[in-house]
Amino acid sequence: MESTKQTNGGNTHTRIIEVINKMGIHARPAARIVRLANKYKSEVYVERDKDLVNGKSIMGLMMLAAGKGSRLKFIANGEDGAELLSEMNSLFKRKFDEV
Repeated sequence: MESTKQTNGGNTHTRIIEVINKMGIHARPAARIVRLANKYKSEVYVERDKDLVNGKSIMGLMMLAAGKGSRLKFIANGEDGAELLSEMNSLFKRKFDEV
């Protein structure tokens, strides 16, 4: 599920992504998320339940304790936010390229 909203400073894009890899968001997937997020200028936040963390922070992502089956809401603010979320969705679908 994806949505886009126009704000004063640009676009806000959101996308719900389900964690489908066996081990959830542990150190290696968190590092992959951060590496991908840092390729883009947009700010990115990740929300699980009522917790909201910076998507460019490994520690923040790991604090979400997102196991398999968790649904994460990604919020990207900026011009390249839609592209960021599309690539993020692909990373999750590939299960972070883990074996």
